[in-house]
Amino acid sequence: MTTFDQPSKIKNLFICCLCTPRVLRLWTCRRSRTRRNLLVGTACVIYLGFLISQVGHVLPQHKGGHQKISSRSLQDAAQTPFLGIPLDGTLSPPNFQEPQLGSNGTLLPPNVVYITLRSKRSKPANIRGTVKPKRRKKHATPLSYGQRFPKATFMSQEEAFAQQPGRLDEYKHKGMAGRERGHRRPGGISGAIKAQPQPEESNIRIYSESSPSWLSKDDILNMRMLADSQIESIQEVPSHKAVLVVFARGPSTTGAACNQGRCGIVKRPLDMSEVFAFHLDRILGLNRSLPSVSRRSEFFQDGQACPVVLWDSSLSPTDDNTHSSVRLTWGQYQQLLKQKCWQNGKVPKAEWGCTEIHHHEWSKMALFDFLLQIYNRLDRNCCGFKPLKEDSCMQQGLKLKCSDQDAVDLTHIVQRRHDRRHLAFIDNKGFFDRNEDNLDFKILQGINEFPESAVSVLRSQRLREKLLQSLFLDKIYWESQGGRKGIEKLIDVIERRSKILLTYINAHGAKVLPMNE
Repeated sequence: MTTFDQPSKIKNLFICCLCTPRVLRLWTCRRSRTRRNLLVGTACVIYLGFLISQVGHVLPQHKGGHQKISSRSLQDAAQTPFLGIPLDGTLSPPNFQEPQLGSNGTLLPPNVVYITLRSKRSKPANIRGTVKPKRRKKHATPLSYGQRFPKATFMSQEEAFAQQPGRLDEYKHKGMAGRERGHRRPGGISGAIKAQPQPEESNIRIYSESSPSWLSKDDILNMRMLADSQIESIQEVPSHKAVLVVFARGPSTTGAACNQGRCGIVKRPLDMSEVFAFHLDRILGLNRSLPSVSRRSEFFQDGQACPVVLWDSSLSPTDDNTHSSVRLTWGQYQQLLKQKCWQNGKVPKAEWGCTEIHHHEWSKMALFDFLLQIYNRLDRNCCGFKPLKEDSCMQQGLKLKCSDQDAVDLTHIVQRRHDRRHLAFIDNKGFFDRNEDNLDFKILQGINEFPESAVSVLRSQRLREKLLQSLFLDKIYWESQGGRKGIEKLIDVIERRSKILLTYINAHGAKVLPMNE
């Protein structure tokens, strides 16, 4: 190597050393980009293969005709902490069933209807009665028990409608249509009614061996009779807008059938709260209301669900003005509460002005009426709250007569002929749309004792559970109120009022006593 070539080599080597980092950086950048592209491409190939395998797995299932269970059904079947109603309306302990396979190998949801308790609920809508009618009559007045029950006999069908021009022809036309569907049976309207088909299964849903403990055997029998029995005849008194139905039970006259407990009073759909009141009465252990169910029939209200209340022939005749078997004013009623008539077996003195009604009956009535906000017994003139224009006291102008409240008559105070010590709660039309700041506390005035059986239920926090179980028995009522969602809204209202009532009892130092005399 010459001396001339040595500097040239050194120079070239220096230049190469300077260029090496750039070359390495360029080579590394290209290598990273290639590796990233390779990874992305590999992931796409794997995902494409997964999609192809899934499509190949699903297509044979559809070709084989397998049924797909909805996610909602699977979710309901997988619930664990619930209040179970296994199609019998009774609340049973949690029933954990193993998944069952159908004939085609698919999962079948268990044959159980579950009612769960939710902790948070939306504020209920304004509800008057328990149903929203399509059209409200401006001058419709609530029907009273005394108005529905003539003291002697009922007018015949033709005579009753003859007093209302135009309605008799309409009713006969409906009867003719019924006869055509019933193979042209003779007998006018009764013939049309006899032709109606008997339901295959009862509208009172009891699938377990026993009914809820608060309902007696007579209650269940009366409910089934009112809900399912074939209607023998319909009798109406147009002047009082009352409808009496007689249920078939062999050859018998109307009077004999009603004396045997085979009659019922059909009310308007707006009075559907009668059914809720019956179940609440039994759950609270009061046992003062008449059995009531919901029923649909083409012969009244165009097939709408209507409450049917058992006719009780043992109720005493009532005064035409107050529809009560005992005539009392508000002032006299307050004096009776102070005297505590017949309590602890003491015989009242003549100057006390006591009636035959036991002191505890007023406490039971006040508690019951407050929860349902029934004002037509103790506050007929709506003096204790701000009524709506639809309330009967506003329509009849009674709100203006609150200046002398002591002179206001109590209404719907009814006894039985053979049991003058106890009251019978009739016309139990409650209102669920009354806000908590507009409750009628006048109903509780003078009451300083409350029944232990009812208060214990309110304190036990099981009122909702029992109402769900009890109301579930009445299939037509359950459906007419919008199912579980609608029933929950009604129970929300009663629960809030029960809390207010318990606060009232504690604040006023009222006593809670056993009242099972």
